[in-house]
Amino acid sequence: MIVDRLVNAKSYTCLDSRIATAIEYLETTDFSVLAPGEYPIDGRDIFAIVNDYNLKPLAEGRLEAHREYIDIQYLARGAELIGYAPLKRQEESTPFDSEADAGFYQGDSSLILVEEGMFALFYPDDLHMPGIGDPQTRIRKVVVKVRA
Repeated sequence: MIVDRLVNAKSYTCLDSRIATAIEYLETTDFSVLAPGEYPIDGRDIFAIVNDYNLKPLAEGRLEAHREYIDIQYLARGAELIGYAPLKRQEESTPFDSEADAGFYQGDSSLILVEEGMFALFYPDDLHMPGIGDPQTRIRKVVVKVRA
């Protein structure tokens, strides 16, 4: 897991050429003018999902993990708490769905504040619980999916 401000993202482009492409997309796209939806960057290897949603209480959060994709979650507007835990021996609460590339887990997590202009990068062995906060708060988040 990596959490940082987008202005520092160039430090992470050396990790992988696909991650570099995703970061360039985040740096050069004006998300205030895009409608919510999915946007291809490099076919199914790299694509972005723009979402507007209200946050939820911690009690409604679920730890999730992906096997096929790395998530780069960027806060275009607002701030949220994201739960994090390394995937080890946590019990699945919902069996892994390969079609959706998502599995849900039980266990404890640490909460990380991700503010506007920041991103969090989650690898397949990083459990994450996005969207935590005051349910009256609406945010705009961009999730770039990068094939692992």
